[in-house]
Amino acid sequence: MMRDTAAWLGEWLGSSMRRVGQLTIAPVAEGWELRHTEDVARADLALFTKWEDARALANLNDAGAFRPLKTAPNLRHGWRLVLPSVADVKRALDFFYPAMLGLWLAHNHGELAPVHLRETLARQTGMYRITQKLSDEQAQSLVGTTCRSDGGCLKTILWRVDAERPVGSLPEEKFAVRERDGLPLLCHEACNLLVAEARKVVKGTA
Repeated sequence: MMRDTAAWLGEWLGSSMRRVGQLTIAPVAEGWELRHTEDVARADLALFTKWEDARALANLNDAGAFRPLKTAPNLRHGWRLVLPSVADVKRALDFFYPAMLGLWLAHNHGELAPVHLRETLARQTGMYRITQKLSDEQAQSLVGTTCRSDGGCLKTILWRVDAERPVGSLPEEKFAVRERDGLPLLCHEACNLLVAEARKVVKGTA
């Protein structure tokens, strides 16, 4: 179902400071300001004023290295992005955290079905078919290492190893969907990076 994510975003933002991942969004005289949450008190930030600037800001970490996973906790510091409209904020968020607004709306409407890890691996073909041999022990270890919030990924995990087996290698809060003053980043299916790591694990023990 098509939804007006920009309209919902405008209602959600209201007149309050809000958080999305490592971003803080606040109303300012010119419209809306986005900055790294850890930079909220800084006054020495570089100013950007176009939603297209979000692409470059999201692509590199503080060391200038490319960020293949946009939900990794390594968003660069030192900038502020001031935009005139909610529509522009929505466009910028699509660069910082692709698809996350749509997934949150789908989840709220009961339309986001989790895909368990075994289902994801069962669909793999070619060079990734070998991931279907990943053992339960390997799966638990891999997810615990790759998906942890401190250094791995900020998403809240909705899936399990399989329908009968939850992930037990991460703290319970990693699976708790809580809005509070921040918009949760949801993971309803194991990503390509996790599948690639699964291949390495299986090949290393084959």
